[in-house]
Amino acid sequence: MSTTDNRYSLREFVEKTAERDHGQGFFEMESPRILEVNLNGEVWTKMGSMISYVGNIKFIREGILEKGIGNFLKKAVTGEGAKLTKATGNGKVYLADYGKKIQILKLENEELVVNGNDILAFEMCVEWEIKMMKKVSSMMAGGLFQVKLRGTGMVAITTHYEPMTLVVTPDQPIYTDPNATVAWSGSLEPNLKIDASLKSLFGRGSGESFQMEFIGQGFVVIQPYEEFYGVEG
Repeated sequence: MSTTDNRYSLREFVEKTAERDHGQGFFEMESPRILEVNLNGEVWTKMGSMISYVGNIKFIREGILEKGIGNFLKKAVTGEGAKLTKATGNGKVYLADYGKKIQILKLENEELVVNGNDILAFEMCVEWEIKMMKKVSSMMAGGLFQVKLRGTGMVAITTHYEPMTLVVTPDQPIYTDPNATVAWSGSLEPNLKIDASLKSLFGRGSGESFQMEFIGQGFVVIQPYEEFYGVEG
């Protein structure tokens, strides 16, 4: 191998970057930014996240009324919300999302709410519905929709860089920038808070600033990056 770390012969490069079976099961990390789904049936994936597949697999966009008229109306407000694709068949599917880091979570009869932009994939056995923050639709053009996941099964989410989890307790509420908020426990119901005094710290404009307020018992996952969802002051 060359003495320079990022220089290889063609054979060395192929060997170093070759796909490997790590024996991790249904969801398998090929790298910190590539997820392998060992598919024998169906899985929900974020639309546009498939970068390659091997085997006999079909991709079907989520039906517009897949989750009923309630979710259809929410999608109309949020610009179609979390766009999902159902992968069906037998083989391997490789998923990625703009080079974001991937975290695999195992729900055990639990609830998790994930920002719609940060969902990568989840098992069909996990129930889901589109959620939206109260009173947000009249304030914003497009932004704070989430997917509420419930049950037992595997979920893959994405973050820009390393995530950090904050614990919320009844005597210690947590406030976050919506653009940096990735997920939170299903026990929490965030409020949208407006604080013009913090406009220099939150938001991107000269007006009022939006923050997410978490009160109760649970946790919030944030990332060290402001991913623009249409929320600005």
